[in-house]
Amino acid sequence: MSKKTKPKKTLVNQILDKANISYEDVFITLKEGKPTSQTNHSELIFKTLALSGDKTGPIIGIIPVQKHLSEKKLAKISGNKKVKMIPQKALQATTGYVHGANNPVGIRQRHDYPIYIDQLALSYGEMIVSAGEIGHSIKINSQQLADFVDAKFADLIE
Repeated sequence: MSKKTKPKKTLVNQILDKANISYEDVFITLKEGKPTSQTNHSELIFKTLALSGDKTGPIIGIIPVQKHLSEKKLAKISGNKKVKMIPQKALQATTGYVHGANNPVGIRQRHDYPIYIDQLALSYGEMIVSAGEIGHSIKINSQQLADFVDAKFADLIE
């Protein structure tokens, strides 16, 4: 058996394995920076956004990839007057990940930033988030993920 047939475990995979949290690896190819429909469940793909609140500092919002974040809703829910996206050049220094690889598991391991997940993930029961590398994601139970990273569900989309 060739070593290439088994995907390399990311830090996120290792953390979830150690915590005995089940997940499924999902590989998503990108076309012009957007996910292609490699998966039959494209509505389950969520993006992890890093923002900065005027009172809380860094804050994480996780929303469906095809939707737009309501900064106003996130600010209100998180106790900020306003929130704004962290500039891409400061992203890796803030979260430890490059644009497209941000994930709640890895971020929570390094930082105690507030994390909010759009309530659609709860209604779906599962979600797909980055595994810490561009193109490598995981499908995971939404509630288990929220419990593990101490996230709250809320209406975050415009």
